[in-house]
Amino acid sequence: MKLYAHPFSSYCQKALIALYENDTPFEWGLLSPENEPALAEHAALWPLRRMPVLVDAGRTVIEASLIVEHLDLHHPGPVRLLPQDARDALAVRSLDRCFDNYVMTPMQKIVLDVLRPAEHRDPYGVAEARRLLDASYAWLDGRLAGRTWAAGDAFGLADCAAAPSLFYADWVQPIGAQHRELRAYRQRLLARPSFARAVEEARPYRTFFPPGAPDRD
Repeated sequence: MKLYAHPFSSYCQKALIALYENDTPFEWGLLSPENEPALAEHAALWPLRRMPVLVDAGRTVIEASLIVEHLDLHHPGPVRLLPQDARDALAVRSLDRCFDNYVMTPMQKIVLDVLRPAEHRDPYGVAEARRLLDASYAWLDGRLAGRTWAAGDAFGLADCAAAPSLFYADWVQPIGAQHRELRAYRQRLLARPSFARAVEEARPYRTFFPPGAPDRD
């Protein structure tokens, strides 16, 4: 398998966590300006040029959630990332979408706004994104009460989504001390070997974080 990705990307980290959880072998297609062959291959595979993209036995898989499900289906390991029961799996997918849509997306809105020319910035949109993050934090804090991982006792797809989304979201909109469950969950994610590895691999790129990376984590 070959993964076209960059280690500092939140969605790429989501796929990497799934690969690292089961020590699944793969080849890097590092998407960086100095790696022109990988960029050209990636563009040919997925003209929208979004990452990550996985190529497995001639099959191209786009979108991080689908990559995680593909791995669980075609390369299963000791850590199953989706429950066998369809109803339980639906609950996991629901949380996966919540982390992507209501944590990852507003976080990226704040980050990308910094890259805009000053005259094209969107303070109203950024304020909305911050409000959505605060509302998501409060909901997740209640949802996580009594749970080790997002969907219960088993680490899975939803946690692959949660780890990078909460990691970066807390950098731009800190999770308040009142959200004890959510803050503790973020720390458990950081201690998980698969995510800890992804964090370390991304560490050399922290100076590129547009709003400025905090000196922690």
